[in-house]
Amino acid sequence: MKFPKEINAYCPYCKSHQLHKVKNSSKGRARTLAIGTRSHERSLFGHGSKRSGKKSVKKQGKRVKVLLHCSKCNKKQDRTIGGRTTKKLEFKQ
Repeated sequence: MKFPKEINAYCPYCKSHQLHKVKNSSKGRARTLAIGTRSHERSLFGHGSKRSGKKSVKKQGKRVKVLLHCSKCNKKQDRTIGGRTTKKLEFKQ
């Protein structure tokens, strides 16, 4: 999917439409001491009825989330693009 590098979008902080730089948002590092991570690690031990781990089937695509950076107030907000799922996001010149 091709998407422009800069778009004119509504900024909730400026309360007006401003030019935004668009960047691909990426997942942050997982916290090792979070409750979900600890319970998942605990379920991998032993011979339980259903052991979770790496999935054999991968999803074909995900709903792409981008980060909008306001040129006026330098605040950031994220936006999910469309309802369709895409494998790859490309930014146009």
